[in-house]
Amino acid sequence: MTFLPIDDENAPLYTIGQVADMLDVQLAFLRRLDEQEIVVPVRSAGGQRRYSRREIDQVAEALQLIGEGVTLAGVRHVLALRHQVAALEAELQQYRRATGGRPGDV
Repeated sequence: MTFLPIDDENAPLYTIGQVADMLDVQLAFLRRLDEQEIVVPVRSAGGQRRYSRREIDQVAEALQLIGEGVTLAGVRHVLALRHQVAALEAELQQYRRATGGRPGDV
């Protein structure tokens, strides 16, 4: 079985126009998220923004939070905290696997 870039959620495959169409948002909104360092896509050799599926999910999360009345600064903090929690949960899972997940090992 061949592994394709489309199988990688971190592969920067989508243009800003494609993402705007997918999520029904303005290009300016995506640029603003980039400028505010909320969702920062990679740049192609030509300087064009390229989004991964993971970044598209982050934009969707940002849209949901904004819809709930959260400011852009708040969105940045919420997404950063969610990322931290996910990293800590992964670290805990790895620790539990290494220790056999014995009770009291935390």
